Amino acid sequence: MQVGSPPADAKPQDTLALALASDMAAVNVLIRDRMASRYAPRIPEVTAHLVEAGGKRLRPMLTLATARMCGYTGPYHIHLAATVEFIHTATLLHDDVVDDSAQRRGRPTANLLWDNQSSVLVGDYLFSRSFQLMVETGSLRVLDILANASATIAEGEVLQLTAAQDITTSEEIYFKVIRGKTAALFAAACEVGAVIAGKEDQTVRALAAYGDALGISFQIVDDLLDYTGSTATGKNIGDDFRERKPTLPVIKAIAAADDTERAFWHKCIAKGQQEAGDLPHAIALMTRHGTLEATRAQAFYWAEQAKSALRDLPDHPLKPVLTDLSDYVVARLN
Repeated sequence: MQVGSPPADAKPQDTLALALASDMAAVNVLIRDRMASRYAPRIPEVTAHLVEAGGKRLRPMLTLATARMCGYTGPYHIHLAATVEFIHTATLLHDDVVDDSAQRRGRPTANLLWDNQSSVLVGDYLFSRSFQLMVETGSLRVLDILANASATIAEGEVLQLTAAQDITTSEEIYFKVIRGKTAALFAAACEVGAVIAGKEDQTVRALAAYGDALGISFQIVDDLLDYTGSTATGKNIGDDFRERKPTLPVIKAIAAADDTERAFWHKCIAKGQQEAGDLPHAIALMTRHGTLEATRAQAFYWAEQAKSALRDLPDHPLKPVLTDLSDYVVARLN
């Protein structure tokens, strides 16, 4: 396949979207068809609010891209891309309830516009729909990969819930959380593209490793932007701090803290006794100990790991686009 000619300053996901435009159009048709409900009109209302809110659709595009890179010419990469998007949307609906979020993709969250019950139940519906789509491919291996990813995502979310407000949370636990809640779906999205194309295990493992590393880098960047970003990045600065989540820059700062600083983290994270000025002070402590920069270095390390996973794969017009995507994930920090 030929990758189109995007503008010279186009972002990698825009280049990917252009190259996969016809496939993504088919995915969107399938999503709209499968999010319908004859008896419960709230299901498509809630789903459409989130699905059509302008998300990047990065995960389903990874499935389409890896299938194309592996020479797949059948129809089921469309089903798998829709599956991945449904799983992702379901987790977002559930996340916003757990986090009591008020905004997602620049719009009020579904739980705010409707209610928590609707968000949870529609999320459950989308998970069920995703399994119907998986089964239609006729591949038990695909079903195994995506079922395991779904379980891993849920496990990661529960682990994050139990780690919240705990200032003894280690970097090891942090990486288990983000591998579960974020990287698992990135890895599965890439892996099933190779599997549906019937590629050998070496290629399947390489693409899964790419997705895993890309997802880890993506989440580290997201967590770092919570303290260093701006409204232009789509993040509400300090959300993780207010929600008392010990993300990587905070974990590193607590590890380097003296007794006075540790008391501050205990008050803000463990006790939730936050006052005006605590967020700037937290950022100042992270800056003093170099944990923001150390977290940034980790994000770049995992972006390099993603690129490394692709190096031995055969040349294809989409291969450099996926490589550039790894760079773009961390370029958000510049």
